[in-house]
Amino acid sequence: MSEDHTTAPPQRLLVEERRRLIVEYIERHGRATVEELAHLFGASAVTIRNDLESLSRNAMIARSHGGALPIMQTAVNDIPLNIKEHRSHSQKLHIGQAAARIIQNGETIILDSGSTTVEIARQIRQMRFESLTVVTNALNIAMELSGLPNIRVVMLGGLLRHSSYSLVGPDAEQILSRIYADRLFLGVDGIDPAVGVTTPEPLEASLNALMIRVSRETIAVFDASKLGQRSLSVITPVHGLHKVITDHSAPSDMVDALRDAGVNVVLV
Repeated sequence: MSEDHTTAPPQRLLVEERRRLIVEYIERHGRATVEELAHLFGASAVTIRNDLESLSRNAMIARSHGGALPIMQTAVNDIPLNIKEHRSHSQKLHIGQAAARIIQNGETIILDSGSTTVEIARQIRQMRFESLTVVTNALNIAMELSGLPNIRVVMLGGLLRHSSYSLVGPDAEQILSRIYADRLFLGVDGIDPAVGVTTPEPLEASLNALMIRVSRETIAVFDASKLGQRSLSVITPVHGLHKVITDHSAPSDMVDALRDAGVNVVLV
């Protein structure tokens, strides 16, 4: 094992302190094995495995066979959905609840793929709609809403993106072009008032832009960590959004910039 300045103090480390040092070690070295960490922190392999599982569930590290990797090595600005869902989960839950309350009986809505939009689908499951049509390009959202008697699900076809369980491409766009929706709930990878709403995947950006064009109202839903982030492909300038639902930790300057662009910002 290479020389490292991270050493465990003589007294037993508190669990949270040890886990913080584990994350620092993994990020510094680019990887770590269970055996390395057990030796470094004077803990059993079982304890270290429990630490890694907990850190992985909270998207602090990426679990690998026999050890762990830094979270940034799992993707280049395109983090898998199962990792995204554990980040800021309580904020996403509140955002999902606020978004679902906007939906009216008889509407046609579009639920874009994403870790926040799936929370909207979970809220819809608990509500008593007499009639609702949900258009989605996300496999997991379609599964969440399957079997509900008064919910009609329209699934877009296309090329499957494994990182997001979403379908994109010309086939998806062809189906979507024949649809009119009352509301679009748009998942966001990055939003910057100067650049706009962005995503790392060009095909996703193209489909999302069409979602906006066929919808009467576009509502972006995201936790505040997405503010100020930029990805490869621009979906729309921020003035293409009607409303944003995010959490109270959103920086005030970002909120002001969105409102100055004519966007209705709701903090939950």
